[in-house]
Amino acid sequence: MLPHSRLKRFLAVCAAPLALIAGASIAAAADYPSKPITLIAPYGPGGASDLAARTLASTAPTYLKQPMLVVNRTGAGGVTGSTVVYNSKPDGYTLLLARIGSQTVSPAMKSNIPYKYDKFTYLGLLEVNPVICATSVDKPYKTLADLKKAIEANPGKLSYSSAGVGTLLQIAAVMVMDEVGIKDPIKAAIHVPFKGGGNAATAAVTSQVDFVCTNSSALIGYIQGGKLRPLLVTTPKRLKDAPGAPTVKELGYPNLEVLVGWSGVAAPPGTPKNVVDKWADVLQKVKKDKSWNNFTTRLGSVPHILSPEETVKFVNKQYKVFSSLVDRLGMKIK
Repeated sequence: MLPHSRLKRFLAVCAAPLALIAGASIAAAADYPSKPITLIAPYGPGGASDLAARTLASTAPTYLKQPMLVVNRTGAGGVTGSTVVYNSKPDGYTLLLARIGSQTVSPAMKSNIPYKYDKFTYLGLLEVNPVICATSVDKPYKTLADLKKAIEANPGKLSYSSAGVGTLLQIAAVMVMDEVGIKDPIKAAIHVPFKGGGNAATAAVTSQVDFVCTNSSALIGYIQGGKLRPLLVTTPKRLKDAPGAPTVKELGYPNLEVLVGWSGVAAPPGTPKNVVDKWADVLQKVKKDKSWNNFTTRLGSVPHILSPEETVKFVNKQYKVFSSLVDRLGMKIK
């Protein structure tokens, strides 16, 4: 057995490297970010996810003091890109431009996605995209009530477009029909899936379908151009860019206000608190950035930055509404 004095020296020598490692870890944490950050956009170039990612990547580096690189990892309705981030090292250097499709719609509707939506580390919400339901100006439906009457009078005859099975556009149309009291909304109208939200919007403009429900940013141009007639918008107040669209609250369906598209920033499970705190601080600065606000608004979105805690509550609430609807109507995709 070592004498007491030698034992103390031995323990001190052993502890020194550990102290250095601990000190280095603390220093690394305090220095975050110390290198460029990759932001994964899980949808293709030019879409809402991509534009939100690039708008953030052009602003946040001012406050992060490090550049951000946007990388598009597309596939499976946002699931592919989300999975990449979910399985990445939780060090704050690989982040996700989270979207409603990848984080609440797909998890609610698809039983085989390789991640849990609530296991991500949410760093903050960025923006919301109100949902508008619209019909071609050539169609006879002047109001939501007109559309409801037509669907009920002709079950299984009218149609709506979407960006594909299991997308926001599908769940939005079904949710609206269900909320207004249309029986068996899955069979009440024909679901016509297209490749992408842009094609789905065009299908409504050209009267290939009777109506479409999707993000306001995809329809505002057509509405202002006099090609689409808005029947509702899910904002608490009417949109300045589409003042003719009545709010769901005005129409007597306030529960539909949960039906909004959104963008946020998420990190892999287990991301440390210092990264979360850093982003919470950065996003509060972005919130006041005139350039970011102007770009976001011009893209048809509503700036709506929330704290990490508020973002978790927001995402959970929407997921629960969608999941309940999917289970009740038997929309689960296996």
